[in-house]
Amino acid sequence: MCYVYILQSLKTSRYYIGSTLDIDKRLEKHNSGYVKSTKNSVPWKLEMSQKYSSITVAKQIKYRLKKLKRKDYIEKIIDDGYIKMR
Repeated sequence: MCYVYILQSLKTSRYYIGSTLDIDKRLEKHNSGYVKSTKNSVPWKLEMSQKYSSITVAKQIKYRLKKLKRKDYIEKIIDDGYIKMR
């Protein structure tokens, strides 16, 4: 399975949206400082993840979410517990 995930930094409260095949390994990489874009905001907490049938679909959803750049929309997704994209 493939995942789109939302992380929140416990240090800065900012959100990060990503996609992966292995959610546990990816979170470990974020928290170990391996990922350049997130290393300055360690530690990260997994707020939610959603499964998709292919990595292609997961990446498309991730890019659409990243384009929105709206904290209130990301927080609504987390509160609802799912990503709803048309």
